Amino acid sequence: MKRLKIVLTDAQTVTNGDLDLSVFEKYGDVTVYPLTSKEQTAERIADADCVLLNKTVMDEAVLSQAKKLKYIGIFATGYNMIDLAYCRAHGIVVSNAGSYSTNAVAQTVFGFLLNHYSRTAQYNTFVREGGWMDSPSFSPFVFPTYELADKTIGIVGYGAIGRKVAEIARAFSMRVLAVTHRPVTDPDTADSVRYVDMDTLLAESDIVSVHTPLTEETRGLFDAKAFAKCKKGAYFINTARGGVVVEEALLQALESGHLSGAGIDVLTQEPMARDCVLFGAKNLTVTPHVAWAPWETRVRLMHIVEENLRCFIDGAPTHVVGDCFGK
Repeated sequence: MKRLKIVLTDAQTVTNGDLDLSVFEKYGDVTVYPLTSKEQTAERIADADCVLLNKTVMDEAVLSQAKKLKYIGIFATGYNMIDLAYCRAHGIVVSNAGSYSTNAVAQTVFGFLLNHYSRTAQYNTFVREGGWMDSPSFSPFVFPTYELADKTIGIVGYGAIGRKVAEIARAFSMRVLAVTHRPVTDPDTADSVRYVDMDTLLAESDIVSVHTPLTEETRGLFDAKAFAKCKKGAYFINTARGGVVVEEALLQALESGHLSGAGIDVLTQEPMARDCVLFGAKNLTVTPHVAWAPWETRVRLMHIVEENLRCFIDGAPTHVVGDCFGK
């Protein structure tokens, strides 16, 4: 029986050598590329039966040259870089890895929050620069700090990550608002989450945390009008996708002081462009799309992607997106 040709196009986005990619060798002949540019993609997958990728763009121009391709396995939940219409029309199965990063991303949300409200990084810098040594008081109140208790967090997108953020928020005695197309009828949370429309959430929330996928409906969702509707002094967090936010509008909301700050893990262009308008912005904390990337999270991701591939080979594909299989 002919062995499958399996190509990993951007392994460097999943491991820096701390994960074992040889697990895929039991399923076929594996070729691993650290990264693949747009210009290289078509050539590198031309003879592939299966492609495993994270963020490599697979549009019609690329896919049309991969005549043998029958399966795409994604090292991520999002699949906006895949032309699903083409895959559906040509019988290419696409499987993603859902819910692998729920705990990690929720952890990052509260990393942003605790840093903002407790001023941890600023106080650390103050001490490192000798400020505490020079202080006349044992407890210098250099930066204002606030409790999370009784603050209102508005969660935009109430999937697995949004629900985990709500769970942690309740542990901090916070009030929770949520915007979602599918309210969750969970008796354990029914009394602690209030489902509202977007305008209500923006007006009432001390913190707004975004957890929506990037779709045509959500692209640019947070524009100048949306930020203007936010409560004065609100804190904004985006660990979803950069394209959900109009970056110029976020900059203006920060520079004007309408937002007290923001924490973002994602940008419209990644890596960050040298002319990114948010570089150096006032009261902004930026991490380089690593909310999903703790070691345990990536181990879990690897297992999911391997299992997805195995199920496809066995004729029972799982975690299929876009209703691709059999079309």
